[in-house]
Amino acid sequence: SDMAKRVAVVLAGCGVFDGSEIHEASAALVHLSRGGATVKMFAPNIDQMHVVDHVKGSPTEEKRNVLVESARLARGNIQDLAELDVGEQDAVIFPGGFGVAKNLCTWAVSGKDCTVNDQVKSTLQAFHSAKKPIGLCCISPVLAAKVFPGCEVTVGHNNNDDGRFPGADTAGAIEQLGCKHVCKNVDEAHVDEKNKIVTTCAFMCEAPLHEIFDGVGVMVQEVLKLA
Repeated sequence: SDMAKRVAVVLAGCGVFDGSEIHEASAALVHLSRGGATVKMFAPNIDQMHVVDHVKGSPTEEKRNVLVESARLARGNIQDLAELDVGEQDAVIFPGGFGVAKNLCTWAVSGKDCTVNDQVKSTLQAFHSAKKPIGLCCISPVLAAKVFPGCEVTVGHNNNDDGRFPGADTAGAIEQLGCKHVCKNVDEAHVDEKNKIVTTCAFMCEAPLHEIFDGVGVMVQEVLKLA
């Protein structure tokens, strides 16, 4: 239809090492805007697992809240994830960043044995049950791998032979969960048609920023096509 697609974007903080990856979130928002979508942003009202000093790359003693930090990315226009009503949205997108693996689930600590935050899990299940598309990039495809056994996702390549995929072992962990990992380059997305799950590797690939930006765009376009 010609109606603007309504897309929820779920954030996990602000900054690659303990929150949402800022460039991935921004890329998703730009491509959604260009695609004519109406966007609402959400984040869980929970404490971050920890706070990382992004200069030193090491944790600090500080405490920060995922919703409060995500509000920086959202320019203040954000709601508690508890408020997300799947009936008012046509699709959902989860940008990546370590916040997904630390705050939205415990993958950073426990790998494939992680638990997924209850609100995040119920959000994913609600969109899936409603047959509405789910877009994920970078590390966030692990959320789908945990919540939807047997689904198909990509986090890039399953080996690091060319030195561009340092997190390639994530692909193996996804397969161990009983999901199918599909190898894709940074400028491609994988569409699991059955589950309406669209994934792209983004910063899981060491690629120039504009290539990551464009790859996120492919994911967004595929999500909008399914919405």
